[in-house]
Order: sequence, then structure tokens, then C-alpha cells
Amino acid sequence: MWLLKPPGVYRAQEDTDLLISSLSREHLREGDEVLDIGTGTGAVALAAAGTGARVTAIDVSRRALATAWVNGALNGRHIHVRHGDLLDPVRGRLFDLIASNPPYVPTAGDTLPTHGAARAWDAGHDGRALIDRICRDAPRGLAPGGVLLLVHSSLSGVGASCRALSRAGLRTEVVARHRIPFGPVMAARAVWFEKQGLIAPGVRHEELAVIRGVRPA
Repeated sequence: MWLLKPPGVYRAQEDTDLLISSLSREHLREGDEVLDIGTGTGAVALAAAGTGARVTAIDVSRRALATAWVNGALNGRHIHVRHGDLLDPVRGRLFDLIASNPPYVPTAGDTLPTHGAARAWDAGHDGRALIDRICRDAPRGLAPGGVLLLVHSSLSGVGASCRALSRAGLRTEVVARHRIPFGPVMAARAVWFEKQGLIAPGVRHEELAVIRGVRPA
């Protein structure tokens, strides 16, 4: 799948690939309703659309939405794009599958960027500014039997997300893990991560994880 990747739009990387791999095991059927939160280039949305599912892609970045729509056209896959903050544009709708690769990199301040590339990864002091909201709101957007797939880093509390989703009534498990070296953003913050106790001294890798939560039918 060929993707346009303009500056300022989060490019599909290892976390995106891990999420798409988990998505491919869900056996989506034609006509299933799928939501991609924080679509970026649209890679996850397009993978879902390739199954025949009806896909809605949300992003706070209008440039990302334009990119996702164009990438869908270039690959012959139609997706519905919606501008807004996380699930706000689709309140009241239910989905058979919700997927998200949200910002999850811890940063020294809790003020989130409102523009620029960092908006795609900066997520507050503990990396959970967006994740906590998804764990709170996404379960209410699932149809009975619906599935949530959420990817993030070991530095931003995989266990905390599993517990939050379980409290929200989902059957929850980690279905994929992948260890990778720090990229440029993480490497630049490694010393700060050490001071915060997020990593042991000298560690320069993270583990990505995909959490799967199922709303009981």
C-alpha cells in the first residue's frame, strides 16, 4: 500500500505496523463499522477499508485528514474522514471495531501542543493525556461484541490501560508486543526518562504493545 507522507503528518512506523497486524486478525466483515482514532496518514483506516468495512477516520489535524482521504483515493479505498478531538465527532455512534495509535510519549510539561509534528506524539508528563480519555470513552462507543485495539509504549503504562479498560467492562488482554530501539524523539528524552524512573539507566529501547478489549455481547 503506497502512502503519501507530507511533513507534519505522523508517518506509519513500527507502532502502526503492529496495530495493523493485530487488526488483520480480527476477521472484519463487509459492512462492519470501524473507527480509526488519530488516523495520521490513514494507514490503519485503509487496512480496515480493504476488508470491506465502513471506516470512519478521525484526526485533530486537518492536514492529516486530507492526507488520509487522498491516500484512500490513491489506493482505491473509501474512508469517511471527520475532524475533531478523539471520539467527539462520533458521539452516540457504535462501532464493531475501534483502533487507535494515539500520542503516548511522555514529556516534561502537561501542556499539549496545538500544532506542529509534536502533536502526534507528545502526551503529557506520564504519556497518558490521550490514552486515559480513550480508555474512558472508547468502551461506550463499542457495539455489543465490539473490539478496541489500542497501541502504546511500555513507558506510558500498559498495565494501567488494561486495568482502566477492565473497569469499563471490557474483557482485556495484550495481544501483541514488539521491542524496538528508541527513535529520535525518545532518544532525545532518554536522560529525562531516566530521571523520572520511566526507564533504567542506560536503557535505550521500548516495548510496544497492542491491548485488545472486547465489549461482552
